[in-house]
Amino acid sequence: MAQAWKCAGLRWAADGPVLSWVGGRRSALARGKRVAFGVAEGGVRTCVGARGHACPVRIGVPGRSTGARCEECARLDRAHSVAADTMADDPRPYRVYLAWFGPGLVKVGITAYERGAARLLEQGAVCFSWLGCGPLMAARRTEELLRAALGVPDRIPYAHKRAVRAALPESEAERAAEIAGLHARAVALGGWPQALTPEPFRGVDHAGVFGIEGAGRGPAAVAEVAELVAGGAIGGELVAAAGPDLHLATERGVVVLDTRLMTGWELVAAGGEPCAVPLRELRRAAGVQDGLF
Repeated sequence: MAQAWKCAGLRWAADGPVLSWVGGRRSALARGKRVAFGVAEGGVRTCVGARGHACPVRIGVPGRSTGARCEECARLDRAHSVAADTMADDPRPYRVYLAWFGPGLVKVGITAYERGAARLLEQGAVCFSWLGCGPLMAARRTEELLRAALGVPDRIPYAHKRAVRAALPESEAERAAEIAGLHARAVALGGWPQALTPEPFRGVDHAGVFGIEGAGRGPAAVAEVAELVAGGAIGGELVAAAGPDLHLATERGVVVLDTRLMTGWELVAAGGEPCAVPLRELRRAAGVQDGLF
């Protein structure tokens, strides 16, 4: 019987995306590499637990859930969370940033200074710039100020990010233009907390890191994996990766796999099996140029 592995999610290292597995194993994902796995017949997706602890009841979770947690573990995971505003006493410095995912898709957010750009890579930000640095609550107040003043959200659904990837401008300057303008408006605003130190605009572009620019970019994605299922399998050449998404060239065209759908399943190695998981047509933004990605 083939050995089964449980995926612990995708992480971004200095040299690219890495799949982590329960038990400590890691699989580096280089473009051009074949990624293939299946779910055993009769397999069940179970809750992944919370904050390093296993779910006490190992309850089943829906295949389409990107969190792979039961209601109680999801609640525990958000406890003591910066995102849920339950860590107001966190002493670490934080940075405020503007992130751009495609035309019209800009968000403001915060991340711990020590994490560097990891949070931006995990979110699939095509380009970004820091806005300022300071204590957590000063960073949070600045984030709220900019949300209201600039009219930008602090969250963007991954479906929207995928929809615009094929329509990205060609040059770094074009990709950075939107956040450059917003950065200038943000700096001109009054009311910034005194504890937050503003940072100048320096656009950081991830299109090359993700594999979605230049001569090496692949054909446009045509579908995305809706969920994994018992007995299903998927395999293909990795042509790009952005945030949690892997773009795999399969016999059905380029398919986007959100690696968050892999957690909670016991996965086995697959060979040349056809793409046998539920797919849905990838929503495309208006004006997408076929073949850009």
